Amino acid sequence: MNYRHAYHAGNFADVVKHAALVSVILHLKKKDKPLAVIDTHAGRGVYDTASAEAEKTSEAADGIGRLLAQSSVPGVLSPYLDIVRSFGEGRYPGSPLIAARMLRGSDRLVAIEFHPEEYELLKKQFTGFPQARALHGDGYRELPRLLPPRERRAVVLIDPPYEREDEFARGAEAVIAAHRRFANGIYILWYPAKMLPLVSATAGELLNAGIHSALRIDIDFGAKPAPRAEGRAPAMTATGLLLVNPPFGFADEMAAILPFLSSVLAQGLGASHRITALA
Repeated sequence: MNYRHAYHAGNFADVVKHAALVSVILHLKKKDKPLAVIDTHAGRGVYDTASAEAEKTSEAADGIGRLLAQSSVPGVLSPYLDIVRSFGEGRYPGSPLIAARMLRGSDRLVAIEFHPEEYELLKKQFTGFPQARALHGDGYRELPRLLPPRERRAVVLIDPPYEREDEFARGAEAVIAAHRRFANGIYILWYPAKMLPLVSATAGELLNAGIHSALRIDIDFGAKPAPRAEGRAPAMTATGLLLVNPPFGFADEMAAILPFLSSVLAQGLGASHRITALA
């Protein structure tokens, strides 16, 4: 799977993981103490949902497009949509720009991007966000150097492109290693549908590593994979998140929005969602 985000920005997976990220940051901001956000696979920052790549898949139209068309939305989806709208029509902010928009003067964001062209674009997007810093490098290698953060309060988003077959295993290993360095951090690991068979096994690995609070969120929008075009993978049909140290009340917030998202973003029969406490 080669998840080139220009084709997928603003799709249902982005809606789920970015709503979750907004929820976590809002929880951390309830206290006056500074916080840090670390994004290991940041991307370019902002995407054009009217680009040739985006229009080729129509995933933004079936994701954030449908959500923006709603007259009202529940819970954390409201501040999430406010942030999306603040970037202007036809523009979708990736996770680093969503986080940067939410930071206070005492907070800090480190956004890591490996690809040189994407990194240069990301740096330009941080103009006007003095609390945000773009870092060129491998997110998995850079993360240990950033932990523990000086703020002692942080959320780490691991949102890889899944270009490698072992990507989920690498992400899970990164969470475990990061937790050993900074046990109080909140860790969010995103995964696409093809990784589902590995998630249950990984839950056991998290417990064996001494992680005592973890949550799994799965959502399937009932999409049927399109016929496989030459050189293209089937369309993604479901997505999920693993969260280590989810804030108190986070699961309830997700439970409040997932039924709404299942209804509004459904692409076929059998849309479903599930929240599972792993520890």
